[in-house]
Amino acid sequence: MSTKLFVGNLSFNTTENDLQAAFAAHGTVVEANLMMDRMTGRSRGFAFVTYATPEEAQKAIEAMNGAQLDNRALTVNIARPKEERPRGDRPGGGDRGPRREYGGGGGDRGPRRDRY
Repeated sequence: MSTKLFVGNLSFNTTENDLQAAFAAHGTVVEANLMMDRMTGRSRGFAFVTYATPEEAQKAIEAMNGAQLDNRALTVNIARPKEERPRGDRPGGGDRGPRREYGGGGGDRGPRRDRY
């Protein structure tokens, strides 16, 4: 059974290959996923590394948590499942019911009057 690790505090210069090489010394790395920002294409500073067995993952945590990679002290621990987040783009999520869209209007309201 594979075990996924969270790897945080990565340098923005670290690549998936760097990650794979650093973690392969501690067991069989099934997958190394560097999380990228969709808008900028730049690293988000964290990744997930999956090991073939829980024993290898534990060995990697002990060896790599606090270790230096690209001059950064890594944070390495067991990855937790992503928490359910409220939907919606407003602060506080969509727990306040459906978003109200007010369309409107049309017609000419006359000349614009600025406040003084």
